[in-house]
Amino acid sequence: MPAPLTFIGLHYWAGSGREFQQVAGLLAPEYTLLAPDLTGFGEAAPPTIISDYSVDAYADQVAHFIAEKGIERYVLVGHSMGGKIALALAARQPSGLAGVALLSPSPPSPEPMTDEDRMASMRAYGKLAEAEKTLQKITARPLPEAIRQQILLDNMQSTRLAWDAWLLHGSREDISARMVLVEVPCTILAGDQDNVMSPSVHGLETLPLLPTGTHLEIISGAGHLLPYDAPEEVASLLRAFADKL
Repeated sequence: MPAPLTFIGLHYWAGSGREFQQVAGLLAPEYTLLAPDLTGFGEAAPPTIISDYSVDAYADQVAHFIAEKGIERYVLVGHSMGGKIALALAARQPSGLAGVALLSPSPPSPEPMTDEDRMASMRAYGKLAEAEKTLQKITARPLPEAIRQQILLDNMQSTRLAWDAWLLHGSREDISARMVLVEVPCTILAGDQDNVMSPSVHGLETLPLLPTGTHLEIISGAGHLLPYDAPEEVASLLRAFADKL
């Protein structure tokens, strides 16, 4: 009998593992979802050198987390920035990896972001008014006030080094050549109201590089922050994906 399946949630840039709390609640008790805070975000301890914020350094952190927890069989659930990290780890073909679910992922190729947007994001660091504007842009459905406050807090808690490192380096990394090494089943979920990365980006930049049979599922009326905007749909799709493994 195979070991029980655990979902490992990897959060978005300027977020934290807390974004997966609702989805985890909906998957329980059948499945466990664990979501660490990635270095420089949430409650994670910030390192002091820029190389610790590379996509591979984050993949190392996730691999260490999985080993530390003694998880034998798992699906990586990568959201946005976390999607690129999930793919980097999957390309290593780690033991126990059963599948990869990508939620509005940053593509394996450099993320499509204009220099103007990159500079605007760098200037927005640590400003609550800018965090409010970002929240409006990346969600499409009305959210409870407690959830809105959580998203804003995560944004404001991000460290400067982690913030800038992703904008200047991580988002620009190109790991597409490694995608031939991803051999486990994959699925992609995207919101049709995503103002950060439209579903067409996933169809053009990510889907063609993943194993044959990978599906791109579109969630109607959802924005970029799928675990907040559409927790029920995300949990349902994750459950359906797991059932096929």
